[in-house]
Amino acid sequence: MTPVVSVERAKVLIIDDNPFSRMTAKDLLSLDGYEVLEVDDYSEITSEVLEQKPDLILLDVRSGLETCQQLKSDEQTRLIPVILTTVTDDQEMRYRCHQVGGDDLLLKPLKRLELSNRVRSLIEQKKLYEGLYQIEQVLFTIAKAIENRFPESDNSCNRIAYLVQSFGEYLRLPFVDIQNLRYASYLHDIGTVSIPDEIMLKKGELTPDERAIIQKHVLIGEEICQSLPNRQGVLPIIRHHHEKWDGSGYPDHLKGDEIPWLAQVFQILDIYVALTSKRPYKESCSSDEALEIIQQETEKGWRNPVLVQWFIKFIRSQSDY
Repeated sequence: MTPVVSVERAKVLIIDDNPFSRMTAKDLLSLDGYEVLEVDDYSEITSEVLEQKPDLILLDVRSGLETCQQLKSDEQTRLIPVILTTVTDDQEMRYRCHQVGGDDLLLKPLKRLELSNRVRSLIEQKKLYEGLYQIEQVLFTIAKAIENRFPESDNSCNRIAYLVQSFGEYLRLPFVDIQNLRYASYLHDIGTVSIPDEIMLKKGELTPDERAIIQKHVLIGEEICQSLPNRQGVLPIIRHHHEKWDGSGYPDHLKGDEIPWLAQVFQILDIYVALTSKRPYKESCSSDEALEIIQQETEKGWRNPVLVQWFIKFIRSQSDY
């Protein structure tokens, strides 16, 4: 039978402590011409993956959920597709696999045609993402240059990313949501690359025309980030992180829960970091002052009141708030 892969054989790593399951998967994958590696030990798996550099990982779900999340949270391994395998196929299991970043879930015993199609599709997708990854790096470079426009930015993007991780865990958000929020930490204002310095760095009050120009940055940012590989969940955050609970925000004047949930979460973090950071047009607030301002804005109808209360409790639970 003619292999379905090219002369440069794709490599599949099977991680399963059941030798019979590994043998079955290896036999099926070998029929399609893949180079197949086997591992039965989940410890130090990241170093094993970095050494072997597989194009895809087949991972048993019984001990593999934490391993999958570990691999997907590491920048060096996150683009490697992971197929989780299980003997119980139900909605709860599929939800848990999605939470940890799994790319697919297949039922044991594995069926050759289904396995072959999914492996081939995900490896082709990985090759595409590897090319798009270069675009991603360019976008992050642009985002860093934008932040450097503010001499006293106090590394606000890094501060937001730090808060995203801890507040996301506090809210028990799925892994993929936290990752999208972390990406948004660096890319949410990338659209300001098109805003002239005389407007962005203006110390006085903005005119209505200048304010309208600045408000366009969310639409420009969304357009710039359309090409991000596997990060479409970032786009609603970029577009909607300036909406307000009462509908008076921009660009779409969404109200209440019309505003995407992750955009609501990100907005609170962005506002808090902005208030506690020094800018050309203002001094930094203390944490207590920032929380008071956010509370006042909530009373005006601008913020989700329940989310704001969660955030205030979270900040005050931090030893260094």
